Amino acid sequence: MKDYRISGIWKDDRGVISHYAFHTVQNGNWSRAEKVSKAEAIRRIEEQGANAVTWVWSYTDCDWKKGENVYVVQGDTGKYLRTEPDDRRKDNLGHLIELDWVSN
Repeated sequence: MKDYRISGIWKDDRGVISHYAFHTVQNGNWSRAEKVSKAEAIRRIEEQGANAVTWVWSYTDCDWKKGENVYVVQGDTGKYLRTEPDDRRKDNLGHLIELDWVSN
């Protein structure tokens, strides 16, 4: 089973998430962020047994913390990623670090 962490997002001109900062396990450690398109993120998570969660920086602990599970869902306009709708804004995809201003 593959495990992924998603720590940030990029949005398009309409404010829709277009890319994700994906991390994978490499040699027992988490990788640096890889900019992954929405389509590629969906493909990776739909792989047999893949697991993805948000990864949220804790300023209190100075460390990354696992957030919510991320799922592929089918909407009116196609597939997209989402977390459980639990009203906890801090760990949902739309509230992760927006990386548009940091990197293209």
